[in-house]
Amino acid sequence: MAMRIGIDSYCFHRYFGEVYPHQTPPAESEKMTMADFLAFAKKLGVDGVSLESCFFPSYDKEWFLDLKAQLDEYGFDRVYAWGHPDGLEAGKNRDEFDSMMAQIPYARLIGADVMRVVASSLMFRFEPHGPQLDILVDWFKEAIKVAEEYDVKLAVENHIDYTSDECVELLDRVDSPYLGLNLDTGNFLRLLDDPVQGAKKLADRVYATHIKDLKPVKGVDVSEWYFFSSTPVGDGLVDNLELARILKAADYQGFLAVETDSLHPDYANREHQAVEQSVKELRRITTAIG
Repeated sequence: MAMRIGIDSYCFHRYFGEVYPHQTPPAESEKMTMADFLAFAKKLGVDGVSLESCFFPSYDKEWFLDLKAQLDEYGFDRVYAWGHPDGLEAGKNRDEFDSMMAQIPYARLIGADVMRVVASSLMFRFEPHGPQLDILVDWFKEAIKVAEEYDVKLAVENHIDYTSDECVELLDRVDSPYLGLNLDTGNFLRLLDDPVQGAKKLADRVYATHIKDLKPVKGVDVSEWYFFSSTPVGDGLVDNLELARILKAADYQGFLAVETDSLHPDYANREHQAVEQSVKELRRITTAIG
């Protein structure tokens, strides 16, 4: 059986109102709602969606139930995504921890078995990681009690923050089936950590994915996180074919979710095209590996 394919709504962050300083805002008529995103995903015939809660217009129970009804009608697998942009801020923001905890029940309301969470971000990557991990281990040990209550697995993303070895350490120390990894196939590269080797270490604990491809941008300072900018899957440096093979061999149960963030200038303002091309390439990949 071929692996399933999906899309993360963050691909369209410009259209949901988050425009990076180096990007061009979309026209008012181009802006999207969550319903628009779901309709586009349905048009592409994908199997699942990962939904960034930062773009939700409401956190009312009725809105979530309506969202679940739409997801059920389309037959989508689903991941509830929390934590953009800085998540738990490397253990510095207890208010964000409370926000994460409060949203675990929302994941269950929309019928999501997995909730992607963010522990840190590039904002804290140059600070000592040992003290950060000590706090995060304690916080996630607390969080998994609620996750287990709602039967929602938490998937912490490698978020241009921790290397694959540090992700292994975090998961080992929490040591619970209710905490795994949201594997972003591009973000290890942004730390100069080999994505393939990272996936080999972590594949059996991957609960969700961001399938990303990257290539350098000429003229952008290498200290900028978007020096490695997003391309459609297959057009960049990341060996997503091998990464998919590794996940399949590890019996990964989720879907392969396309994600783009800062599109490379070759594809600037062409999110729809980049996602369509990525879905096409993932179909080629999943067919190739069987």
